[in-house]
Amino acid sequence: MSEELKRIGNAFRSKRKEMNLSLKEIENSTSIRAGYLEAIEEGSIYQYISSVYAMGFMKQYASFIGLDIDTIIKENPHAFRIPQEKVEFAYGIGTLEHRGSMGGGVKWFPNLLWAVGSAVVLIIAYYIAKYLGVF
Repeated sequence: MSEELKRIGNAFRSKRKEMNLSLKEIENSTSIRAGYLEAIEEGSIYQYISSVYAMGFMKQYASFIGLDIDTIIKENPHAFRIPQEKVEFAYGIGTLEHRGSMGGGVKWFPNLLWAVGSAVVLIIAYYIAKYLGVF
């Protein structure tokens, strides 16, 4: 698999040099960092970033320099057989986020301040009303 990626990378490099473009010029035009472009040309892009981003960068780079990425993929299917990244995720009740739990640190503290402040205001209002003879 690595040899195929190196061969594909050489095709990218050859086409870039044929067009007399530097990696910096391509970086400025595609917004793909030069380090990733260089990794594509070396055939080691999958070592640096997620496989989804790698495929996207390769397609964008190929499109920019005029390579037919679909043909490249058809001719080298093993090179683009992306290793599955293990993502552990289980659907169900266990994945629901617990909101508003008291164990969330100081998230409850502002509510406590409002409650205490409101109680103090009500008590003061009661004694003022009693003093003025409203009750």
